[in-house]
Amino acid sequence: MEIFLIIISVLLITIVLLQSNKAESAAQIISGGNSDLFSNRKERGIELFISRLTLILGVIFFVVCVILELVG
Repeated sequence: MEIFLIIISVLLITIVLLQSNKAESAAQIISGGNSDLFSNRKERGIELFISRLTLILGVIFFVVCVILELVG
């Protein structure tokens, strides 16, 4: 079960790193250079798939962690 948790963790990290950045740099976040950072923009195509996969992997990770805590 721990190996399954490690696999889910690596997949979750990889998928999060694949998500598109809405802010191009940290300096723009601090200075407010990116005005459409929080705009309502619909995700489509691969962005929607990656977003949903991130949610699913996060839920699986949480459930596996709870199960491991209850068993061990």
